[in-house]
Amino acid sequence: MANGCPVTTSRARGDQFERQAERYLLEQGLTLVMRNYRCKLGEIDLIMSTGQTLIFVEVRYRKNSLFGGAAVSVTPAKQQRLRRAALCYLQSKGLNESQQPCRFDLVACEGTNTHWIPNAF
Repeated sequence: MANGCPVTTSRARGDQFERQAERYLLEQGLTLVMRNYRCKLGEIDLIMSTGQTLIFVEVRYRKNSLFGGAAVSVTPAKQQRLRRAALCYLQSKGLNESQQPCRFDLVACEGTNTHWIPNAF
């Protein structure tokens, strides 16, 4: 707290929306595998599963949809970092993309709305 007021960092806000996205995806029937996977190549917010498929989830928040909104904020460069981090995760588990079905989903939080985009990229 600074001057008696709570301090909201972007990391704390990110954690809040990642938990919101996690709850939403659990309600949709997905299973949580891991939160905040980090490796030298990047970070994956959530790793979920459904059936045999691993789902690498990017969670994005924007206060509103001005400037394209949350979904547009996942640039091609960010997608590439996510792919590399996913490959790192798979290798750490002794898997590869040809033997493990996987996909990349996006949960876009804009204001009070949550949008789940399976197979986002």
